[in-house]
Amino acid sequence: MEGFFGNCFNMILLMLCFTNLSIAFAQSHMNGFGEQPLAKIAIHKTVLALHSSASIIAVPFVLGTKGEDTQLVTVELESPIPSVDDWVGVFSPANFNSATCPDTDGIGWVEEPYICTAPIKYKYANYSNRNYAKTGKAILKFQLINQRADFSFALFSGGLSDPRLVAISNSISFANPKAPVYPRLALGKSWGEMTVTWTSGYDINEAVPFVEWGPKGGKKTRSHAGTLTFNRNSMCGEPARTVGWRDPGFIHTSFLKELWPNFRYTYKLGHMLSNGSYVWSKKYSFKASPYPGQNSLQRVIIFGDMGKAERDGSNEYADYQPGSLNTTDQLVKDLENYDIVFHIGDMPYANGYISQWDQFTAQVQEISSTVPYMIASGNHERDWPNTGSFYDTPDSGGECGVPAETMYYFPAENRAKFWYKADYGLFRFCIADSEHDWREGSEQYKFIEHCLATVDRKHQPWLIFSAHRPLGYSSNLWYGMEGSFEEPMGRESLQKLWQKYKVDIGFYGHVHNYERVCPIYQNQCVNEEKHHYSGTVNGTIHVVVGGGGSHLSDFTPSPPIWSLYRDVDYGFGKLTAFNHSYLLFEYKKSSDGEVYDSFTISRDYRDVLACVHDGCEKTTLAT
Repeated sequence: MEGFFGNCFNMILLMLCFTNLSIAFAQSHMNGFGEQPLAKIAIHKTVLALHSSASIIAVPFVLGTKGEDTQLVTVELESPIPSVDDWVGVFSPANFNSATCPDTDGIGWVEEPYICTAPIKYKYANYSNRNYAKTGKAILKFQLINQRADFSFALFSGGLSDPRLVAISNSISFANPKAPVYPRLALGKSWGEMTVTWTSGYDINEAVPFVEWGPKGGKKTRSHAGTLTFNRNSMCGEPARTVGWRDPGFIHTSFLKELWPNFRYTYKLGHMLSNGSYVWSKKYSFKASPYPGQNSLQRVIIFGDMGKAERDGSNEYADYQPGSLNTTDQLVKDLENYDIVFHIGDMPYANGYISQWDQFTAQVQEISSTVPYMIASGNHERDWPNTGSFYDTPDSGGECGVPAETMYYFPAENRAKFWYKADYGLFRFCIADSEHDWREGSEQYKFIEHCLATVDRKHQPWLIFSAHRPLGYSSNLWYGMEGSFEEPMGRESLQKLWQKYKVDIGFYGHVHNYERVCPIYQNQCVNEEKHHYSGTVNGTIHVVVGGGGSHLSDFTPSPPIWSLYRDVDYGFGKLTAFNHSYLLFEYKKSSDGEVYDSFTISRDYRDVLACVHDGCEKTTLAT
């Protein structure tokens, strides 16, 4: 008996360890597999240690003299007391002393700080000179983007955790810091409409925002724009309300209507100043959407969890989103070979450091200014305790959805409820919000059913469901530990909708890898094929495309039989509809753009109408 109880005790300990390990993996994922680089800086602990013999100089003094919205800056520094943990932070606005600090009531500063906002980015002083600790001299290069304010650089000793301010540079600025920048296209609520969103430093009492646009080579017209912004009080918690806060500027959206299908249009952003003069952006172009049901070649990119990274090597020791630039660059390189992008959640991983939203919109602007850039809500955009999110986690860093909902347009009825439908030619996309309740009886469940039920499959044969978290299937490590192979309660209510309305594919992010599942219903593969599916739609194919750029996730050691292809690497998905009867899906790696997995679907309209298990209403044999 003693041996029996001893074995039981050991088993209990093992189960407890297993549970704790599962929780640890889940928590590490929810925190983005790493800490936001700027969160490593204990800026509120800064001690003034200005040294008369220390100096830091930044050139050129004026940026963007030829209209550029990004430019390389040279920073030369010298310190009489150099150390390997000295670092340089980029601050904007340039005046970052205590005069700019908010009222400390309720914010929780230990004492009145000298600096109360984190830098936009940072580098260690020895980044380009390994002998800095001996010589005390270094030259650093920083890539700056136009962010509506001037910049200055500060030299710190004491590392990131105990910063001591040694020297402050001169200020530098863009020639027109308020200029309109970083256009983001998105589908409107009707098929013949395109929206253009951008950021500027102009409030409506300073300048009137508009878009000048028209058919390529044709007559131009002007469409006015609405203006939104948000303030510190819009944030739900720290660091978004404290050290992470930065003024987001003004976000403008214009609606370009009555577009002709597939026509190429050119456009530029404009602001009419109160004195009658104009400020213009560069010229851009886009192709209007196809008519719903139009029989033509249509190509869609879909991925999640990309993040952002700094091309100048800033924040290099954090290596926070190591694959994001590879994915961005591969999509830019292939820009002529797709028509629309769906980024299904976890975008910049700003986590409450608002300056990073500008960095992200700048990173993807070559894509978003040319094709519609549709987004979904992820945990790092929305989740914050006691704010109505389905998950009571602090993943958004206090943003609680506000920057995402303001910086990007999406055709939802209520921007705070991040679910919407998007019709694009042969496709109907039903984009769910996994950070709000989707279970049967909820408001979102009713939307999902309405979105799936109202599509005319004769004209729009390809029905796509998408959400940030895997509400379908995933053999990721921590889901395997939980034994669910899904987000808890994920498919419990939704799988009967997918089956009833014969959803072709479900796409998800959140898990940072790639996985393809067989056509499946109630945990059972309903088709033995691996790469080509034809005939009756008797199950939904589920695909995880969460390898956009953030740290990668491992799979469970023993994958289920329904998992057909798995890859722990950075990549994205591509859908190509050739016509009403033939669809191609490809998984491409960000490193080389090559195809590593694919499948096709071929069928006729009658195959969608055909009855399958739980897929048709009951019939009678009445004569």
